[in-house]
Amino acid sequence: MKLYPLKFGKVYKDYIWGGRNLDKIGKELPSSGNVAESWELSCHKNGMSTISNGEYSGMTLEEYINKFGCEAIGKALPQKDLDKFPLLIKFIDANDSLSVQVHPSDEYAFKNENGELGKNEMWYILSAESEATLVAGVANGVTKESFAEAIKNNTVEECLNYIQVKEGDFINIPDGLVHAIGKGIILAEVQQNSDTTYRVYDYNRVGADGKTRPLHVEKSLETINFSYTGEVCKSAKGLKFKIGENAGKNSKNSQ
Repeated sequence: MKLYPLKFGKVYKDYIWGGRNLDKIGKELPSSGNVAESWELSCHKNGMSTISNGEYSGMTLEEYINKFGCEAIGKALPQKDLDKFPLLIKFIDANDSLSVQVHPSDEYAFKNENGELGKNEMWYILSAESEATLVAGVANGVTKESFAEAIKNNTVEECLNYIQVKEGDFINIPDGLVHAIGKGIILAEVQQNSDTTYRVYDYNRVGADGKTRPLHVEKSLETINFSYTGEVCKSAKGLKFKIGENAGKNSKNSQ
């Protein structure tokens, strides 16, 4: 086997909150339309990376790993990582706020999403508008019962913990942590190889079809960990935040 650095073709996602801002980090965007995410390294059926250079050009990442096994991904990794490549890496353009959402654990996803993985992820802030914020956890004192009531009363935004971020910050998002990327942020995301997301609140906005996007309230309430405490955000300069310390609250966004 001849090893060489691999390049991959474009895998773009056009979710409604995306924009045209990934060109600021050197991405060559389509001539029109929004680009919400650029999947840079993916071995997932919903956006498979395809090799675009060298001898193996045209081969998918999955085919490449199946062909070359541990020679492709490293001999130190366990068999399960050969069976399913563990990472998915992407860039995200939050031209508008993302939905408030949560990811399940591996165990929950396996039982409820046809053997899919759960999702833990990490964000690195590449750029952020002045006073840009994101959601990481619920506010102090919020319980499963009070959160469920807030969903019914359309007051979810009052139950969330907001963190103001800047370029160079990085944020850990474990499964069970309710979260949302705020408007005006471009970030890199390193996550488990999963596309499982439960949307609990979406600002009452509608998609391109004129309909509100589906929510996953029951699964979200079963998945959110309301007892999270401790550090969830740490900047490159060592500034630390904890769930419940509201560093800044964003305005309501119903676009």
